[in-house]
Amino acid sequence: MRIALVTPWFHPHVGGVESHVRSLAAELARRRHEVVVITSNYAKLPEREEVDGFVVERAKCLTVVLRTPVSPAIRRHITPGRFDVVHAHSPPPLSSYYAAKAAERSNVPFVVSYHCDLELPTVFGRALIGLYEATYGDATVRRAAKLIAGTETYAATSRAIWRFSPEVIPSPVDSRWFRPDVDGAWVRARWNLRPDDKVVLLVARIVPHKGIEHLVEAAKHVPGAMFLVVGEGPFLPEVRRLAAEFGVEERVHFVGRVPFRDLPSYYAACDVFVLPSVSRLEAFGIVTLEAMATAKPVVVSDIPGVREVVTNGVEGLLADPVNPEDLAAKIRTLLDGPELRGEMGQRGRQKVETKFGIVQVTDAVERVYRLVVR
Repeated sequence: MRIALVTPWFHPHVGGVESHVRSLAAELARRRHEVVVITSNYAKLPEREEVDGFVVERAKCLTVVLRTPVSPAIRRHITPGRFDVVHAHSPPPLSSYYAAKAAERSNVPFVVSYHCDLELPTVFGRALIGLYEATYGDATVRRAAKLIAGTETYAATSRAIWRFSPEVIPSPVDSRWFRPDVDGAWVRARWNLRPDDKVVLLVARIVPHKGIEHLVEAAKHVPGAMFLVVGEGPFLPEVRRLAAEFGVEERVHFVGRVPFRDLPSYYAACDVFVLPSVSRLEAFGIVTLEAMATAKPVVVSDIPGVREVVTNGVEGLLADPVNPEDLAAKIRTLLDGPELRGEMGQRGRQKVETKFGIVQVTDAVERVYRLVVR
Protein backbone atom coordinates (compact mmCIF):
# COMPACT_ATOMS: atom_id res chain seq x y z
CA MET A 1 0.00 0.00 0.00
CA ARG A 2 1.24 3.53 -0.77
CA ILE A 3 0.75 5.63 2.36
CA ALA A 4 1.21 9.34 3.03
CA LEU A 5 1.60 10.31 6.70
CA VAL A 6 1.14 14.07 7.06
CA THR A 7 2.39 15.80 10.20
CA PRO A 8 3.02 19.50 10.92
CA TRP A 9 6.34 18.83 12.66
CA PHE A 10 8.79 15.98 12.27
CA HIS A 11 12.36 15.07 13.14
CA PRO A 12 14.50 16.90 14.15
CA HIS A 13 11.60 18.58 15.95
CA VAL A 14 10.84 16.64 19.14
CA GLY A 15 7.40 15.82 20.52
CA GLY A 16 4.84 13.11 21.12
CA VAL A 17 3.17 13.33 17.71
CA GLU A 18 6.57 13.25 16.03
CA SER A 19 7.52 10.11 17.97
CA HIS A 20 4.17 8.53 17.12
CA VAL A 21 4.53 9.18 13.40
CA ARG A 22 8.15 8.03 13.30
CA SER A 23 7.38 4.73 15.03
CA LEU A 24 4.32 4.11 12.86
CA ALA A 25 6.13 4.98 9.62
CA ALA A 26 9.06 2.69 10.44
CA GLU A 27 6.80 -0.25 11.29
CA LEU A 28 4.67 0.25 8.16
CA ALA A 29 7.86 0.34 6.10
CA ARG A 30 9.03 -2.90 7.74
CA ARG A 31 5.78 -4.42 6.52
CA ARG A 32 6.75 -3.45 2.97
CA HIS A 33 4.37 -0.56 2.55
CA GLU A 34 5.64 2.45 0.60
CA VAL A 35 5.59 5.21 3.23
CA VAL A 36 6.15 8.92 2.72
CA VAL A 37 6.06 11.33 5.67
CA ILE A 38 5.04 14.78 4.42
CA THR A 39 5.83 17.62 6.80
CA SER A 40 6.81 21.29 6.97
CA ASN A 41 10.28 22.54 6.13
CA TYR A 42 10.41 24.99 9.01
CA ALA A 43 14.20 25.41 9.26
CA LYS A 44 15.88 24.95 5.86
CA LEU A 45 16.09 21.19 6.31
CA PRO A 46 16.64 18.70 3.45
CA GLU A 47 13.63 18.65 1.15
CA ARG A 48 13.86 14.87 0.86
CA GLU A 49 15.62 12.18 2.85
CA GLU A 50 15.26 8.55 3.85
CA VAL A 51 14.83 7.58 7.52
CA ASP A 52 14.30 4.07 8.92
CA GLY A 53 13.11 2.67 5.60
CA PHE A 54 10.66 5.44 4.71
CA VAL A 55 10.91 8.76 2.87
CA VAL A 56 10.53 12.20 4.43
CA GLU A 57 9.41 15.05 2.19
CA ARG A 58 9.41 18.58 3.57
CA ALA A 59 7.10 21.19 2.06
CA LYS A 60 7.95 24.88 2.01
CA CYS A 61 6.87 26.62 5.23
CA LEU A 62 5.68 30.20 4.80
CA THR A 63 5.77 31.04 8.50
CA VAL A 64 5.03 29.67 11.98
CA VAL A 65 2.09 31.25 13.82
CA LEU A 66 1.26 30.25 17.43
CA ARG A 67 3.55 27.21 17.11
CA THR A 68 1.70 26.19 13.92
CA PRO A 69 3.59 25.76 10.63
CA VAL A 70 1.81 27.32 7.67
CA SER A 71 2.72 25.04 4.76
CA PRO A 72 0.08 25.05 2.00
CA ALA A 73 2.71 23.48 -0.30
CA ILE A 74 1.85 20.17 1.38
CA ARG A 75 -0.97 19.96 -1.17
CA ARG A 76 1.54 19.69 -4.03
CA HIS A 77 2.99 16.50 -2.53
CA ILE A 78 -0.38 14.70 -2.66
CA THR A 79 -1.16 14.20 -6.32
CA PRO A 80 -3.66 11.97 -8.17
CA GLY A 81 -2.51 8.36 -8.38
CA ARG A 82 0.44 8.75 -6.00
CA PHE A 83 -1.06 7.32 -2.77
CA ASP A 84 -3.66 4.76 -1.75
CA VAL A 85 -4.42 6.50 1.57
CA VAL A 86 -3.53 9.83 3.19
CA HIS A 87 -3.24 9.82 6.98
CA ALA A 88 -2.89 13.22 8.68
CA HIS A 89 -1.97 13.91 12.29
CA SER A 90 -3.33 16.90 14.20
CA PRO A 91 -2.75 19.22 15.99
CA PRO A 92 -1.17 21.67 15.32
CA PRO A 93 -3.86 22.50 12.76
CA LEU A 94 -3.68 23.53 9.09
CA SER A 95 -1.42 20.72 7.83
CA SER A 96 -4.29 18.24 8.20
CA TYR A 97 -6.57 20.69 6.37
CA TYR A 98 -4.15 20.98 3.46
CA ALA A 99 -3.91 17.18 3.35
CA ALA A 100 -7.71 16.84 3.42
CA LYS A 101 -8.12 19.20 0.48
CA ALA A 102 -5.42 17.46 -1.54
CA ALA A 103 -6.79 13.99 -0.78
CA GLU A 104 -10.26 15.09 -1.86
CA ARG A 105 -8.89 16.54 -5.08
CA SER A 106 -6.95 13.33 -5.73
CA ASN A 107 -9.91 11.08 -4.84
CA VAL A 108 -7.87 9.31 -2.15
CA PRO A 109 -9.27 8.08 1.21
CA PHE A 110 -8.37 10.45 4.03
CA VAL A 111 -7.77 9.49 7.68
CA VAL A 112 -7.10 11.84 10.61
CA SER A 113 -5.48 11.00 13.93
CA TYR A 114 -6.65 13.60 16.43
CA HIS A 115 -4.02 13.65 19.16
CA CYS A 116 -5.35 16.39 21.47
CA ASP A 117 -7.54 19.46 21.72
CA LEU A 118 -6.16 22.87 20.92
CA GLU A 119 -5.26 25.28 23.69
CA LEU A 120 -3.99 28.85 23.38
CA PRO A 121 -2.92 30.58 26.62
CA THR A 122 -3.91 34.06 25.43
CA VAL A 123 -6.76 36.45 26.11
CA PHE A 124 -8.39 35.60 22.79
CA GLY A 125 -7.31 31.95 22.78
CA ARG A 126 -10.73 30.40 23.27
CA ALA A 127 -12.30 32.61 20.59
CA LEU A 128 -9.56 31.77 18.09
CA ILE A 129 -9.94 28.05 18.75
CA GLY A 130 -13.70 28.29 18.33
CA LEU A 131 -13.25 30.12 15.02
CA TYR A 132 -10.80 27.48 13.78
CA GLU A 133 -13.02 24.57 14.82
CA ALA A 134 -16.00 26.12 13.04
CA THR A 135 -14.05 26.64 9.80
CA TYR A 136 -10.83 24.78 8.94
CA GLY A 137 -11.24 22.23 11.72
CA ASP A 138 -14.77 21.25 10.74
CA ALA A 139 -13.81 21.18 7.06
CA THR A 140 -10.98 18.78 7.91
CA VAL A 141 -12.86 16.23 10.00
CA ARG A 142 -15.86 16.20 7.65
CA ARG A 143 -13.59 15.12 4.80
CA ALA A 144 -12.19 12.19 6.79
CA ALA A 145 -13.30 8.69 5.90
CA LYS A 146 -12.20 7.74 9.42
CA LEU A 147 -11.15 9.62 12.55
CA ILE A 148 -8.76 8.12 15.09
CA ALA A 149 -8.52 9.22 18.73
CA GLY A 150 -5.76 8.12 21.08
CA THR A 151 -7.96 7.51 24.14
CA GLU A 152 -11.56 6.76 25.04
CA THR A 153 -11.63 10.05 26.97
CA TYR A 154 -10.93 12.13 23.88
CA ALA A 155 -13.21 10.08 21.69
CA ALA A 156 -16.09 10.76 24.10
CA THR A 157 -15.40 14.32 25.27
CA SER A 158 -13.54 16.29 22.60
CA ARG A 159 -15.93 18.83 21.14
CA ALA A 160 -14.07 18.68 17.83
CA ILE A 161 -14.52 14.97 17.13
CA TRP A 162 -16.85 13.10 19.50
CA ARG A 163 -19.91 13.38 17.21
CA PHE A 164 -18.01 11.62 14.40
CA SER A 165 -17.60 8.33 16.33
CA PRO A 166 -13.81 8.10 16.12
CA GLU A 167 -11.90 4.84 16.26
CA VAL A 168 -9.78 4.55 19.41
CA ILE A 169 -6.19 3.51 18.66
CA PRO A 170 -3.52 4.45 21.21
CA SER A 171 -0.11 5.87 20.47
CA PRO A 172 2.55 3.19 20.03
CA VAL A 173 5.91 2.54 21.61
CA ASP A 174 8.56 0.29 20.14
CA SER A 175 9.24 -2.13 23.00
CA ARG A 176 12.09 -3.60 20.96
CA TRP A 177 13.92 -0.29 21.30
CA PHE A 178 12.77 0.73 24.79
CA ARG A 179 13.40 -2.35 26.91
CA PRO A 180 14.52 -3.30 30.44
CA ASP A 181 17.97 -4.66 29.56
CA VAL A 182 19.40 -1.33 28.34
CA ASP A 183 22.45 -0.12 30.29
CA GLY A 184 22.04 3.28 31.93
CA ALA A 185 25.35 3.29 33.83
CA TRP A 186 27.01 5.71 31.44
CA VAL A 187 24.21 8.25 31.97
CA ARG A 188 24.72 8.12 35.73
CA ALA A 189 28.45 8.56 35.22
CA ARG A 190 27.85 11.48 32.83
CA TRP A 191 25.91 13.36 35.52
CA ASN A 192 28.14 12.29 38.44
CA LEU A 193 25.42 10.18 39.99
CA ARG A 194 26.49 7.52 42.46
CA PRO A 195 25.19 3.94 42.16
CA ASP A 196 23.08 4.40 45.30
CA ASP A 197 21.57 7.76 44.25
CA LYS A 198 17.81 7.72 43.72
CA VAL A 199 17.05 9.29 40.33
CA VAL A 200 13.79 10.86 39.12
CA LEU A 201 13.47 11.44 35.37
CA LEU A 202 11.31 13.67 33.18
CA VAL A 203 11.48 13.67 29.38
CA ALA A 204 9.50 16.51 27.82
CA ARG A 205 9.54 19.72 25.86
CA ILE A 206 10.14 22.55 28.31
CA VAL A 207 6.81 24.32 27.79
CA PRO A 208 4.21 25.54 30.34
CA HIS A 209 1.61 22.78 29.89
CA LYS A 210 4.11 20.10 30.96
CA GLY A 211 3.96 21.33 34.58
CA ILE A 212 7.74 21.19 35.00
CA GLU A 213 7.69 24.00 37.54
CA HIS A 214 5.67 21.72 39.83
CA LEU A 215 8.26 18.97 39.56
CA VAL A 216 11.00 21.47 40.40
CA GLU A 217 9.06 22.58 43.47
CA ALA A 218 8.36 18.96 44.41
CA ALA A 219 12.11 18.32 44.42
CA LYS A 220 12.50 20.32 47.63
CA HIS A 221 10.11 17.86 49.32
CA VAL A 222 12.10 14.82 48.15
CA PRO A 223 15.43 15.33 49.95
CA GLY A 224 18.42 13.41 48.68
CA ALA A 225 16.90 12.44 45.33
CA MET A 226 18.47 13.56 42.07
CA PHE A 227 16.36 14.84 39.18
CA LEU A 228 17.14 14.67 35.45
CA VAL A 229 15.05 16.84 33.10
CA VAL A 230 15.60 15.85 29.45
CA GLY A 231 14.39 18.29 26.83
CA GLU A 232 14.56 21.85 25.62
CA GLY A 233 12.07 24.64 25.07
CA PRO A 234 11.16 28.28 25.71
CA PHE A 235 10.19 27.71 29.37
CA LEU A 236 13.70 26.52 30.32
CA PRO A 237 15.00 29.85 31.72
CA GLU A 238 11.97 30.09 34.00
CA VAL A 239 12.29 26.58 35.44
CA ARG A 240 16.03 27.12 35.95
CA ARG A 241 15.21 30.26 37.90
CA LEU A 242 12.69 28.36 39.99
CA ALA A 243 15.23 25.63 40.75
CA ALA A 244 17.54 28.27 42.18
CA GLU A 245 14.68 29.94 44.05
CA PHE A 246 13.66 26.63 45.67
CA GLY A 247 17.27 25.77 46.49
CA VAL A 248 17.35 22.56 44.45
CA GLU A 249 19.62 23.61 41.59
CA GLU A 250 22.33 21.20 42.79
CA ARG A 251 19.93 18.25 42.56
CA VAL A 252 17.99 19.15 39.39
CA HIS A 253 20.05 18.66 36.23
CA PHE A 254 18.67 20.17 33.04
CA VAL A 255 20.08 17.77 30.49
CA GLY A 256 18.86 19.49 27.33
CA ARG A 257 18.01 17.62 24.19
CA VAL A 258 19.45 14.13 23.76
CA PRO A 259 19.65 12.02 20.58
CA PHE A 260 16.88 9.47 20.11
CA ARG A 261 19.44 6.67 20.29
CA ASP A 262 20.33 7.72 23.86
CA LEU A 263 16.79 7.95 25.25
CA PRO A 264 16.55 4.27 26.36
CA SER A 265 19.70 4.73 28.45
CA TYR A 266 18.21 7.74 30.25
CA TYR A 267 15.12 5.74 31.14
CA ALA A 268 17.36 2.90 32.29
CA ALA A 269 19.31 5.28 34.54
CA CYS A 270 16.27 6.39 36.57
CA ASP A 271 14.38 4.83 39.44
CA VAL A 272 11.10 6.67 38.82
CA PHE A 273 9.70 8.48 35.79
CA VAL A 274 7.42 11.51 36.29
CA LEU A 275 5.09 13.38 33.92
CA PRO A 276 3.44 16.29 35.81
CA SER A 277 1.40 17.77 32.91
CA VAL A 278 -1.44 20.17 33.67
CA SER A 279 -3.38 20.57 30.40
CA ARG A 280 -5.51 18.68 27.87
CA LEU A 281 -2.68 19.38 25.44
CA GLU A 282 -1.16 16.33 27.13
CA ALA A 283 -3.69 13.89 25.77
CA PHE A 284 -1.63 10.74 26.05
CA GLY A 285 1.99 11.09 27.16
CA ILE A 286 3.97 8.72 24.94
CA VAL A 287 7.06 9.26 27.10
CA THR A 288 5.19 7.46 29.87
CA LEU A 289 4.93 4.41 27.62
CA GLU A 290 8.63 4.61 26.86
CA ALA A 291 9.40 4.55 30.59
CA MET A 292 6.97 1.67 31.16
CA ALA A 293 8.55 -0.27 28.28
CA THR A 294 11.86 0.11 30.11
CA ALA A 295 10.18 -1.42 33.21
CA LYS A 296 10.20 1.80 35.23
CA PRO A 297 7.38 2.82 37.60
CA VAL A 298 5.75 6.12 36.76
CA VAL A 299 4.04 9.03 38.46
CA VAL A 300 1.71 10.98 36.17
CA SER A 301 -0.88 13.70 36.60
CA ASP A 302 -4.44 12.57 37.13
CA ILE A 303 -5.81 14.29 34.01
CA PRO A 304 -7.95 13.03 31.08
CA GLY A 305 -6.16 10.85 28.57
CA VAL A 306 -2.97 10.39 30.58
CA ARG A 307 -4.75 8.45 33.31
CA GLU A 308 -5.96 5.91 30.73
CA VAL A 309 -2.35 4.81 30.22
CA VAL A 310 -1.59 4.23 33.91
CA THR A 311 -3.82 2.39 36.38
CA ASN A 312 -3.29 3.92 39.80
CA GLY A 313 -1.40 1.52 42.03
CA VAL A 314 -0.69 -0.96 39.21
CA GLU A 315 1.96 0.42 36.84
CA GLY A 316 2.46 3.62 38.78
CA LEU A 317 0.71 6.34 40.75
CA LEU A 318 -1.58 9.21 39.79
CA ALA A 319 -0.82 12.59 41.36
CA ASP A 320 -3.05 15.63 41.78
CA PRO A 321 -2.22 18.10 39.00
CA VAL A 322 -0.77 21.47 40.04
CA ASN A 323 0.02 20.04 43.49
CA PRO A 324 3.79 19.79 44.13
CA GLU A 325 3.29 18.37 47.64
CA ASP A 326 1.16 15.47 46.40
CA LEU A 327 3.54 14.89 43.50
CA ALA A 328 6.44 14.72 45.96
CA ALA A 329 4.54 12.32 48.20
CA LYS A 330 3.90 9.94 45.30
CA ILE A 331 7.56 10.09 44.26
CA ARG A 332 8.69 9.36 47.84
CA THR A 333 6.34 6.38 48.02
CA LEU A 334 8.09 4.78 45.06
CA LEU A 335 11.62 5.78 45.99
CA ASP A 336 11.14 4.29 49.46
CA GLY A 337 9.81 0.98 48.10
CA PRO A 338 12.25 -0.92 45.88
CA GLU A 339 10.01 -3.99 45.73
CA LEU A 340 7.02 -1.84 44.78
CA ARG A 341 9.08 -0.18 42.05
CA GLY A 342 10.09 -3.53 40.64
CA GLU A 343 6.56 -4.90 40.64
CA MET A 344 5.09 -1.79 39.01
CA GLY A 345 7.87 -1.68 36.46
CA GLN A 346 7.24 -5.27 35.39
CA ARG A 347 3.49 -4.69 35.14
CA GLY A 348 4.14 -1.58 33.06
CA ARG A 349 6.32 -3.54 30.66
CA GLN A 350 3.65 -6.23 30.33
CA LYS A 351 0.97 -3.62 29.64
CA VAL A 352 3.04 -2.03 26.90
CA GLU A 353 3.67 -5.37 25.25
CA THR A 354 0.00 -6.36 25.25
CA LYS A 355 -1.74 -3.04 24.55
CA PHE A 356 0.62 -0.32 23.34
CA GLY A 357 3.26 -2.17 21.35
CA ILE A 358 4.08 -0.87 17.90
CA VAL A 359 3.01 -4.19 16.36
CA GLN A 360 -0.48 -4.13 17.91
CA VAL A 361 -1.03 -0.44 17.14
CA THR A 362 0.11 -0.80 13.53
CA ASP A 363 -2.20 -3.81 13.12
CA ALA A 364 -5.11 -1.59 14.15
CA VAL A 365 -4.06 1.26 11.84
CA GLU A 366 -3.71 -1.15 8.92
CA ARG A 367 -7.26 -2.36 9.54
CA VAL A 368 -8.47 1.24 9.24
CA TYR A 369 -6.52 1.68 6.01
CA ARG A 370 -8.02 -1.46 4.49
CA LEU A 371 -11.49 -0.38 5.54
CA VAL A 372 -11.32 3.10 3.97
CA VAL A 373 -9.59 1.88 0.82
CA ARG A 374 -12.36 -0.66 0.26
